[in-house]
Amino acid sequence: MSPFSRVAISSMLVFAWPMAHAADGQKVFTQGGSNPAAMACLSCHGADGNGIAAAGFPRLAGLPAGYLSKQLHDWRDGSRKQAVMEPLAKALSEEEITAVSLYLASLPGNPAPGQRRQQIADDATTRLALYGDWTRQIPGCVQCHGPGGSGVGEHFPALAGQPASYLVAQLNGWRDGSRSNDPNQLMVNVAKAMTEEEVKAIAEYFASPASPASPEAKP
Repeated sequence: MSPFSRVAISSMLVFAWPMAHAADGQKVFTQGGSNPAAMACLSCHGADGNGIAAAGFPRLAGLPAGYLSKQLHDWRDGSRKQAVMEPLAKALSEEEITAVSLYLASLPGNPAPGQRRQQIADDATTRLALYGDWTRQIPGCVQCHGPGGSGVGEHFPALAGQPASYLVAQLNGWRDGSRSNDPNQLMVNVAKAMTEEEVKAIAEYFASPASPASPEAKP
């Protein structure tokens, strides 16, 4: 084999590896992992990965791969608990976790509404979402999770458009200790400082297509 042929074949393998890796992720998403206990993701999270709001199953499409991978690892080690996801995550191999996380991150997520931080918020829920309540050490949700709750980096996932019941479950998980995988216990402290009514109201605020503070929102 000539040196040129070796170079050509090596180049083809370099470019083919990411494609094969992504294809494995798609297979995990659509068919499940090699272990039968690792069920296909789409059965709960929808064929497009954008979740099933009526059932409270969250959107995964477009979330950062690092965030998705971390959650799967946290279900494996018990720092995040959920009856379905814990055994499923434990049944996935490391390679499958990486592959499906990369695949989901590559999918288009539903765009967040064009909410912006406003100078005036005329109701308590909007004020809490935008500005927080520093008398209780609660930062505004958008100060960490980005404009409109669209997400920032690998540690602050998108809130916008996620099912309200899912967001309520996560906040209550922070409150009761069934979820404790946040950096520096930030969400644990925030959630415990919120009332049950505030938890429900904030969840509905971000689950709705547009908040009262959004330029697109209409009365």
